[in-house]
Amino acid sequence: MNVIAQVAALIAGLIHIMIFTMESVLFARPAVHGTFGVKASDLPAVRPWAFNQGFYNLFLALGALGGLLVVWTGPDSAGRAVVVFACASMLGAALVLLASNPKMVRAAAIQGLAPLIAVALAFL
Repeated sequence: MNVIAQVAALIAGLIHIMIFTMESVLFARPAVHGTFGVKASDLPAVRPWAFNQGFYNLFLALGALGGLLVVWTGPDSAGRAVVVFACASMLGAALVLLASNPKMVRAAAIQGLAPLIAVALAFL
């Protein structure tokens, strides 16, 4: 797996850890839930969904980062498969976000650009 793909996967994993932190740890803060377009009055209904979604992002991040560890220490092909699966899932989620709300293009780009690069370059 080439270095650029590895760096992109690392960045993707770190971004998704940040998203996990925002959704599952800091979501009740007005600046954080406001980032997701959630009004304070909707917080009781939305908070459980955000908490759960944050863990999805954490698990994807751990997949990408764990796959990188395997690339660096074990069979490259096994690690690459895990990285590509995790990053393709991240990219898919970014595309769903964009399709469901085109106004979220910035958020979709933040969520999906690094995984796109990782997937596109993983086999070069």
